[in-house]
Amino acid sequence: MITTLNVASIYVLDKDEALDFYVNKLGLEKGNDVQQGDYRWLTVRAPGDGATEISLEQPGPPLHDEETADRIRELITKGALGGLVFITDDARAMYDTLRERGVTDFTQEPTEHFYGTDMGVRDPFGNHIRILQQGEVAQQGTA
Repeated sequence: MITTLNVASIYVLDKDEALDFYVNKLGLEKGNDVQQGDYRWLTVRAPGDGATEISLEQPGPPLHDEETADRIRELITKGALGGLVFITDDARAMYDTLRERGVTDFTQEPTEHFYGTDMGVRDPFGNHIRILQQGEVAQQGTA
């Protein structure tokens, strides 16, 4: 029986730039940062959430051959790969904070929906991120 999600991955083109964005702009905290030969295991996580981490993966060895890595890089920059969804207590305040921190690539300003208020932003590589302030309908569904 599966009980917990431990790590999910997102592809980035530069791990240091990704770390700066996810920690200094988005407000996550650094998890693991381990160098093993040429490979760097780098994760971030929501503050206080030690259970689930996001691995910041770069296409290339040892995970991919160079042809595959090139194709993945193209997909990343097109925003065609997966994305992330985060929960916040206040989507509008988070939007203001991100703007103050220099984030500009918003795909949607905070917008009211039946499930809550959410917004869209892209990381420096084109990955889609949704930030959701859950409304009462969404909260009832998770109880």
